[in-house]
Amino acid sequence: MRHRFIPALLGSAAILTATSASAAAQEVTPPAVPTAGTGAPQIGSDGPAQRPDMVFDDAWVSLGVGAGMGPSYTGSDDYVLIPAPIIQGKIGGISFSPRPAGLAVNVLSGASSGKVSFSFGPAFRLRSDRANQIEDEIVELAGELETAFEVGAAAGASLSGVMNQFDSLSLGVDTRWDVAGAHSGMVVEPSVTYFTPLSRGIATSLSVSAAYGDDSFNDYYFTVDTAQSAASGLATYQADGGFNSLGTNLLLAFDLDGNLQNGGLSIVAITGYSRLLGDAKATPYTSVRGSADQFIGIAGIAYTF
Repeated sequence: MRHRFIPALLGSAAILTATSASAAAQEVTPPAVPTAGTGAPQIGSDGPAQRPDMVFDDAWVSLGVGAGMGPSYTGSDDYVLIPAPIIQGKIGGISFSPRPAGLAVNVLSGASSGKVSFSFGPAFRLRSDRANQIEDEIVELAGELETAFEVGAAAGASLSGVMNQFDSLSLGVDTRWDVAGAHSGMVVEPSVTYFTPLSRGIATSLSVSAAYGDDSFNDYYFTVDTAQSAASGLATYQADGGFNSLGTNLLLAFDLDGNLQNGGLSIVAITGYSRLLGDAKATPYTSVRGSADQFIGIAGIAYTF
């Protein structure tokens, strides 16, 4: 059985994991969205492969909200409230999935070869790291940064039926460039996600992801220049490009009527941890004023129709 019956809520949870300024390493790659004509039996069915009607057979949209706690900036040990809107769906054969403060569009929706399905399309993100919600007064003295608008592409592949007929293993990578003149650099965010339903009404996914920034990106967010040092009292520091973090997220989704396939209301709970690496860890913004250990916890509710 293919994994395409998976409800939109699981993909929508991607935005819940990464809405805070620290979330570059917390991103979850959504499983492939449901597609008509899969011939899939219901979860927990003991009979023949009788495919049920699903809300995802035609055009559909999932909308919702979430909230939780996350670091106030990448490397902070102060935690702030994170609001998290949810939107995902498929219209006219084109699917769209959430990204942290952004969106990815899949123009290959429905493209597959056997048990493998593919995704590719444009991706967008607003990055407001240290542009607001700076809780540390010393870091705040160093000055607020500009909001970046990143544009690029998201690509991925998903294999269904890995350990059982209902699960999937997805590989993905987002590559984006800032076009707003903030960091003016490039970010690359690869991820691996394993999804499996636990029952007809409960599903879980575990994701591992990393974040890479080029010289321009890391210089903008992790360097302490002479002016910033004079204003804050932090030592000067020069950051170069490299991998900035490695993280993992655990997601649990609960369908409120006990059926993941028919849409309606669902609840998502997410917990995540990432470890900053390289210059993201060594910068005084982290090593002196913050922590390389980054945690996040979020809950949300969504309605799919």
